[in-house]
Amino acid sequence: MTYPEVLDYLLNRLPMFQRIGAAAYRANLNNIVALCDAIGNPQKMLKCIHVAGTNGKGSVTHIISSILQAQGYTVGTFTSPHYIDFRERIKINGVLIDEAFICDFVNRYQQDFSKIDASFFEITTALMFAYFYEKQVDFCVVETGLGGRLDSTNVITPLLSVITNISLDHTQFLGNTLAKIAQEKAGIIKHGIPVVVGETQKETSFVFEQDAKQKSAELLFADKDVQLRNFNPTVPGSKFDVLYCNKLLVANAVTDVAGNYQEKNIATAIAAVLKMKECGVGISTKAITSGLANVRSNTFFIGRWMVMQQSPWVIFDSAHNEGGLREVVAHLPIFKKLHIVFGTVADKDVSVVLSTLPQNAQYYFCMANIPRAKDALELQTQAMHFGLNGERYNTVADALFAAKSNADVEDVVLLTGSVFVVADALLVAK
Repeated sequence: MTYPEVLDYLLNRLPMFQRIGAAAYRANLNNIVALCDAIGNPQKMLKCIHVAGTNGKGSVTHIISSILQAQGYTVGTFTSPHYIDFRERIKINGVLIDEAFICDFVNRYQQDFSKIDASFFEITTALMFAYFYEKQVDFCVVETGLGGRLDSTNVITPLLSVITNISLDHTQFLGNTLAKIAQEKAGIIKHGIPVVVGETQKETSFVFEQDAKQKSAELLFADKDVQLRNFNPTVPGSKFDVLYCNKLLVANAVTDVAGNYQEKNIATAIAAVLKMKECGVGISTKAITSGLANVRSNTFFIGRWMVMQQSPWVIFDSAHNEGGLREVVAHLPIFKKLHIVFGTVADKDVSVVLSTLPQNAQYYFCMANIPRAKDALELQTQAMHFGLNGERYNTVADALFAAKSNADVEDVVLLTGSVFVVADALLVAK
């Protein structure tokens, strides 16, 4: 198959959560284990940092990668989903995976995929392992796709496990309480391997403490060891001082990762690389400073707090659950009027999300160009029960155009609710 044919095979002919939702979810690791066996178990030869969590795991993954790159390491980064290009999922030092490697891999192992009945994410995970091994990366930072315990990435034995925070999301798979979700995320904790948890949360901390104790894994809570003082969000990034164990580590640090809510993610990533340093990985304070300053340029980081223009502000952010959206809305710039372009997926209970969104905004309800997208009329009708009023549009592009047309220079346009909504908007913005 040629590359376009391979893409069609991967994106349209395989069970894919991004496209069909629950039908693509596999509640065991049998397939990925069989796949890894078929390709020679490259994951066993990789030095990995494994990142899970409800919100912030993508940001933390990219920040850790950027710091390691600043130290001079060759770093593989695995994230999901992609926005525009499938290759965004697998990068080395910010460079997307080679098309030729994807073609060769799929053509070589397609019979194994069929025999195993592998899903899109299982194949993509195996592809990532093979690519990073082939290119002999120094480290790879691997973000889980969904959950942790049963996620396809959970066949690695990492140098370090990282869990960002816990909010209600994917409850049909992970459980309907924070404690149950935390238990699934804790599944990435391995025996004797240190784990950094981003936030101390009363509903979940005991879960991590119990699991780490059972597995003899050293447990650290990032918010107890790392503090960012004088945090000042600017455009396009932020400024702050970094304290570690109450001692100044970096003064006047800057980052190109924007958004006030990133404070927690930055602290979690710093705690992770400092723990790696304690474990013998060479990481200098200079690398931390440089890595923080160049996350986007080092790692091809997109989709979060993307300031597309000012006067009026137009911001894209792929927050899609109650915790993430609450943080994004809370840290918007000062505005005269707020315009929210909003879409979501049909297989998610959005009642909690809608109940947290501001009623004083003008809404532009839309649906992304995927089969899982929630119908804009249904979304508009449901939102009205929560006091959220606005018009509906057939496409994300139409909704964004209307919002920008209606916005005055002192207003804010926020496009959010789904990775897929942001993806459609980025295609328009290209």
